[in-house]
Order: sequence, then C-alpha cells, then structure tokens
Amino acid sequence: MKRIILTGGGTAGHVTPNLAIAPLLRDSGYELFYIGSKKGIEKTLAEKAEIPYTGISCGKLRRYFNLKNVTDIFRVVKGLGGAFAVITRLRPGLVFSKGGFVAVPVVIAAKTLGVKVIIHESDMTPGLANRLSLPFADRVCVCFPETINHVPSGKGILTGTPIRSELYQGSVAEARKICGFHDSKPVLLVMGGSQGSVAINDCLRSILPRLIKSFNVIHLCGVNNRREDLAVRGYLQFEYVSRELPHLLAYAEIIVSRAGANSISEFLALRKPNLLIPLPLTASRGDQILNAKSYEERGFSLVLNEDDMNAETLMAKINELYANRRKYTRKMAESPIADGTKDVLKVIEEVYGGDKKHK
Repeated sequence: MKRIILTGGGTAGHVTPNLAIAPLLRDSGYELFYIGSKKGIEKTLAEKAEIPYTGISCGKLRRYFNLKNVTDIFRVVKGLGGAFAVITRLRPGLVFSKGGFVAVPVVIAAKTLGVKVIIHESDMTPGLANRLSLPFADRVCVCFPETINHVPSGKGILTGTPIRSELYQGSVAEARKICGFHDSKPVLLVMGGSQGSVAINDCLRSILPRLIKSFNVIHLCGVNNRREDLAVRGYLQFEYVSRELPHLLAYAEIIVSRAGANSISEFLALRKPNLLIPLPLTASRGDQILNAKSYEERGFSLVLNEDDMNAETLMAKINELYANRRKYTRKMAESPIADGTKDVLKVIEEVYGGDKKHK
C-alpha cells in the first residue's frame, strides 16, 4: 500500500487543503496518515475526515523576542523526536505539508529519513514555517505566479489550491430556505474570517440601512459578534457556518471578505466577484495585502485597504463591484489555476512515483 503522511496545523487554513486533496488520494490508492499538534484544530478536522492522527509536541516560532521562545525550543526538539518516531514506524513514501509550526519538525524528520517532501504554500510569500521547511522540500506547490521567485530554483510549481468538493455542491434553493429572503434583491455575502472582523462588522453595520435597499445581506460576523438589536428584514447574521457555507456561496452574487489565501482561492474556483479588505500590517505580516494586490492586478478582485475603509468608501466599493461583477467573473473564468486539486495530485504522484521502494 502506498502511504502518505499529511501535516500542517495551527489554523484551519493549514488544514483544509490537506482535507480537500485527501479523497482523491484515497481514490488513487494511497493510505493516509496525519501528524499535527496534540490539541490543535487539525486534530478535530483530521479525525472527522477519518484520517489516522498522531499528535506531537509543537513550539511556536516567533519573529520577535519573547521569553517563551526559550521553552518552545524544547517543544520543537521534542516534536522532532516525535516526528522521527512516527515516520520510522509508518515508513511513508511521501510527506505532504501545508505549513504551520507543527509541520517543521515533520518535514525535517522526513527528509533526514530519506522520505520525499512536498510543501504547499497558499500565500504569495511563504510564511516563517514554510521558509524554514523550504530547504528540505523536493517540490513546492504555489498559488501565485509571483511565489515562484520566493522558493529555491527548480522546486516551485504553480498549481493553485486544492478546493473542497462540497463547495461545488451548494444549492440556491437550499440557501433560500436557510435565509428566508423572499424578494429578488441580489445577495451580498460578507465574511471576516473564522473569528470575524470588528472593523468590517462595524463599518458594514453603519451602512446597513442603505445596503438593504439594494441587497439582501448575509453576514458571517464571527463568534460572539452577533447584534441582536439588528434584526431587520434583508439582513441575516451567522456567528459561524459549516454545512451551510456551500449553499450561501452559491446564493451570493458578490462577496466582501478578508484576503486569506484559501478563501480567495475558493472565490476564484467558484467565480464569485469579490471585494477584498486585507488584514493591515498592524495585525499581520502583510500576506493578505500581497494576496489581494495580486488578485486585483489579475482582475479577479476589487480591493479596499482597511486604512481607507469608512462608510462611504465601503458603500462605493460594494456598488462598484456589483456594477462590474460580470467583468470579474469573466477574468476568473480565464484563470488556468482556479482549482488546484488535480494539479497538486499530479505533482504528488510524480514525486511519489520516483521512489520505487514504495510503489
């Protein structure tokens, strides 16, 4: 049996592409295992997908001085030992890493033991964990043409991101039942990430009386961010959605969102016109700003920086996006990497196939 270890964690963004590719790997005859942190979100998600899971010690790698860096060194060393033990026991032919701090010891252990490694990088520039892992990778799958310049020569392959198959199964009729909208106004979906965005939430709600004259608004506002005093016709709030998401995406004509790499890849695959409001530098390393800029330059997205966002600019951008929605849809339809699932699978099979011992 051909064996692959998947790794990656810390956030859902470091897990969902692994889970998106998992069904195709199984259909292609691979036996799957997952290595993640002992209590991270990846444990819950992998076990829900029925992938055998092993948790290892995980230390956070920080770009700034913190006393926890000292104790986390020992966690990283312990995690490396754990990764060596699991890989030695399972003897996989390949490790596929989606990044996150837990993936670093897994990648290092795999390469040291002679196991091939593929890294997937969703953002335009690699994060710290993937930068540390790059020297140990045989191939690096990327989602932006610009990313090729940020990985070792000869390793980068433009594939796009694996997209969850269930996102293609959304039903507008089911969404209408969920939302209860009874008129023909276009649907605007607003998402601020899994935790929501206070800045987007507040600005959106400040223009709500004007918005609902033209749109039905579905607002994914984040946990504990509901406003019970805003129960108005044409506006529906969710703290979090799971099974409903494919239906809501199918229903939406336009989307307002942060610029997380997985989310914008899904918008591209589904050809959903979108307004991106990336996390500012004060709250991130700037990856979302670069992601948004690339999508804007390729004609996939309209962008509004948070520093420029107010009631008037947000309203104007939403109206601009809706007026030009077909232009964005056409550009997205022309993209050769809208869904990277099959291309990533192809890279895995090519790299794995070079190891005759595990065929």
